[in-house]
Amino acid sequence: MLVIALLRAVNLPAHNKVGMASLCEMLLDLEFGSPRSLLQSGNLVFEAASGTSSSLERRLEKEAQRRLGLETDFFVRTAREWRAVLAANPFHAEAKRDPGHLLVMFLKEPPGGGAVAELQGAITGREVVGVVGRQAYIVYPDGVGRSRLTTALLERKLRTRATGRNWNTVVKLGRLVAD
Repeated sequence: MLVIALLRAVNLPAHNKVGMASLCEMLLDLEFGSPRSLLQSGNLVFEAASGTSSSLERRLEKEAQRRLGLETDFFVRTAREWRAVLAANPFHAEAKRDPGHLLVMFLKEPPGGGAVAELQGAITGREVVGVVGRQAYIVYPDGVGRSRLTTALLERKLRTRATGRNWNTVVKLGRLVAD
């Protein structure tokens, strides 16, 4: 099965530096097939013989720490789950008009009862959020850099870890795992 793994907060200035070639080599050593990366921000595509998303996440986190000294979260979705991410986007008009200001935040766990309402109540700007399963779709009309709706706030309100990718990257990764 084809799998996408997203790494959280890698290759930021002076933080969690790791080469994509090193990650692909690690995947080969772990006997995952055909590893490749997209961009330098921790987007991996590979073949896995078996395993659930959560079991693959745990294994990759452990091995990245052990082999590369990299302590970060991995967010794994199968190709079928990725197609569902693309299809579930509640902001189709924004995706077409301004895909750079639409982010998908991939979550470790789906938010529990009341968490989404809590997040909605914490928004002080013009951002709009839609949560579907283990993804939060966020429109940042004024840009992510100016927003007070940060990853830290989102994680605190939804009570789970997250990593984000803009819609352009989500679509590109979708093309890599298309049937």
